[in-house]
Amino acid sequence: MKNHFILLLALAAVFISCTDDVDDSKYADFLVAKPLKISLSEFESGGSIVAPKPIEESGKIYAYNNYIFINDKYKGVHVIDNKNPEQPNKIAFISIIGNVDISVKDNYLYADSLGDLLVFDISNKDNIKLVNRLKNVLRDNIVWPAADIYDWENVGAADEILVGWEVVTERRLKKEVNVWFENGTLNNTTDAGNVGQGGSLARFKIVADYLYAVDNHSINVFDLQDLENPKDLEDIYAGFDIETIFNKGNHLFLGSRSGMYIYDISTPQTPAFVSEFQHGTACDPVVVDGNYAYVTLRGGNTCGATESGLYIIDISTIADPVLTKQYPLDGPYGLGIKGDRLFICDGNSGLKVYDKTDVNNLKEVNHFKDIVTFDVIPREENLLMVGDNVLYQYKYLENNISLLSSLHLD
Repeated sequence: MKNHFILLLALAAVFISCTDDVDDSKYADFLVAKPLKISLSEFESGGSIVAPKPIEESGKIYAYNNYIFINDKYKGVHVIDNKNPEQPNKIAFISIIGNVDISVKDNYLYADSLGDLLVFDISNKDNIKLVNRLKNVLRDNIVWPAADIYDWENVGAADEILVGWEVVTERRLKKEVNVWFENGTLNNTTDAGNVGQGGSLARFKIVADYLYAVDNHSINVFDLQDLENPKDLEDIYAGFDIETIFNKGNHLFLGSRSGMYIYDISTPQTPAFVSEFQHGTACDPVVVDGNYAYVTLRGGNTCGATESGLYIIDISTIADPVLTKQYPLDGPYGLGIKGDRLFICDGNSGLKVYDKTDVNNLKEVNHFKDIVTFDVIPREENLLMVGDNVLYQYKYLENNISLLSSLHLD
């Protein structure tokens, strides 16, 4: 028995010694992208209309006539009757796998479903119908997060569909890691009609008879002259990490993680590159008013190392955009403009309202604190904002705004 005890002590000493010999310098924390998957049959069953349901994660917001559409990230779209803005009412949910964006023209709603473009007839809000599905026309539409490692081995079999990625932190041996991203950048080794209004985070934009839908690298162009049967035109390559699209006159303004790109749509079926404004790596929506583009940059997390803030860019010479002024912010998302007012959703820091009469001296006129904000649409009648699964509506005052109603979506 004594010999057995001595042997156990010896084995324990060896184990402790081996543990102490581990060279921690050989390990590091990496951002690992894990695949999110569904079955092919579940994906192809998307497009159904069901009764109102609680939202899981509020995404982008879209307004059309007396209705509001709020994206439930990668799940579908909540339909809200807003005939009475003081008492908005959820009336339906459109189930769309992988959906993040919509746009509406003349009672036809266009929505992305991963690589597919779905067309819905919403002329009767009590009987919304899926009328068309264009397959594989949005070829690079999955949002690619900044990560060090992509778990390709678990992407799935032929009967599964990749719908997105979940980024987690894992400690791994440095020599075993194939680093796909360096400093946040992919290391590549190889208004005609009745059109709705989206927020600054939109990736879909309808201009006259054309739908422009940006994916990670391209402008996907669709001819909408036959509203129920869009025609898929040639894609226009636009760069890396394209996130948002905004239209002003004959120009499209694309927000990417590295800058703002400007395209001319005088020939609408073939957008032509005009110019770009480069900034540090950050998440980047843009809106335009007059001679200025307003860009919010959100640094940190997977958005990059750039500090958060507001860039005001002079675009009076469209071929040569120039930074006019930069203001610090905490963690901004969407923004919007109405008249001399600039509305910024500053994430956990709430909704901030500025007088932009003098862009070199923005003046804060209101700050709605203790709310989480995501995106905003300044309409003629009132201001719409979504954040933290709540729809807020504000009434315009002479020099300010006041809360009109709030609808909890969960």
